[in-house]
Amino acid sequence: MAYPSYKGFFGDISRATALYFWLKYPSPEHLQGKTAEDLEVELRPISHNNCSIKRAEKILGLVRTDGQTAREHQESRAAITRSIAGDLEHYREQLEIVETAIVNMLPSFNCTLMTMPGVDVTTAANMLAEIGDINRFPNANKLVKFAGICPINFSSSGKGKDMCPKQGKRRLQAIFYFMAIQMIQVSMNGTPRNKVFREYYLKRVAEGKNKQQALICIARRLVNIVNGMLKNHTEYHEPEK
Repeated sequence: MAYPSYKGFFGDISRATALYFWLKYPSPEHLQGKTAEDLEVELRPISHNNCSIKRAEKILGLVRTDGQTAREHQESRAAITRSIAGDLEHYREQLEIVETAIVNMLPSFNCTLMTMPGVDVTTAANMLAEIGDINRFPNANKLVKFAGICPINFSSSGKGKDMCPKQGKRRLQAIFYFMAIQMIQVSMNGTPRNKVFREYYLKRVAEGKNKQQALICIARRLVNIVNGMLKNHTEYHEPEK
């Protein structure tokens, strides 16, 4: 309510720069007398030098465009905004501590999953936590069944569709599914993140599968790759066509 155009200057309202802004300026009246130069100097170190004078001018310009946004009991509203922002800042700091601990712990597992495109520390840690000891799975098919990724064909009268079974570790299934989404993504300049998986995805769609079914097929192939990487401690290499 205080900043209707907030998406124009903060894509993620929980990042450090945004949280600082909400704490310092919970409503536009707190920005009175602030110039773009003042705001740029203030936000630049918080944003790790990402806040330029142009960005500061955009923020103030959008605030002016919003016009009068003050409401009844605005002082109380500002206090609530600061309280919420303070809580989010606390959780953000705690998450950074946890992620640092995970980074320090992962080398003991000889984990190479972060060499895969789209797999960060959090994803790798979640996968290790869900899979456990990879050696308890004799082959990739057992891991597929454990994760509940192997497509099952539900058909009737000659017509059917492939779907993921409801059995298996649903969180592990979700990790592989979202990894599949990462693999087929295309950058703004049209370059696919993983050319082979992108082409495989388009081929499956052209064959008549819907997007979800095609992603399940990719997730199934990713299980094979992850199984081999974890067992052999090998780094990821883009598959050949």
